[in-house]
Amino acid sequence: MGVPFEAFSVDIDEAQLAEERAEQLVARLALAKAREGQRRLQERGVEHPLVLGSDTEVVLDGEALGKPQNQQHAAAMLKQLAGRSHRVLCAVALVQGEREWVETVENTVHMAALSEAEIERYWQTGEPIGKAGGYGIQGAAAAFIRHIEGSYSAVMGLPLYQTAELLRQVGVDYWQFSNDGEGDAL
Repeated sequence: MGVPFEAFSVDIDEAQLAEERAEQLVARLALAKAREGQRRLQERGVEHPLVLGSDTEVVLDGEALGKPQNQQHAAAMLKQLAGRSHRVLCAVALVQGEREWVETVENTVHMAALSEAEIERYWQTGEPIGKAGGYGIQGAAAAFIRHIEGSYSAVMGLPLYQTAELLRQVGVDYWQFSNDGEGDAL
């Protein structure tokens, strides 16, 4: 969107809480990531940072699948998803001082049937590692997706429309920035 930013990873516990629905999980994790980013920036002396956090979860038959722990786990996830439809939830959170905003987007993804060989070859790409549901739609797994109902960017992990709306709410006009990202930093 042309808004200058600094990206960094934060280490938070992503385990689902008992009785926590997937919608609650993604919202909680997106907010936790933004809060942790804010804390780290404040430690560096940045006053009133505007911090964005996001989280994505693949949900099948009401169960949040999480991220694969190893090759066998990734293969099991993909076998479950193959030839079926599943939900992808993505939450984006914005934090500035004590103010916090969270938006969650729900999508339905229709995946093609997959052979054992396709799943094995996909694992060899390295893409399933660290990806909700064991796949990344922005890479080779795009060939597995028959149809999406919803936001492609949300399935990738950052719902751009909702992110733009949140930025507008806090007074950031992303159109003010040039295509090369120059302009006032957030």
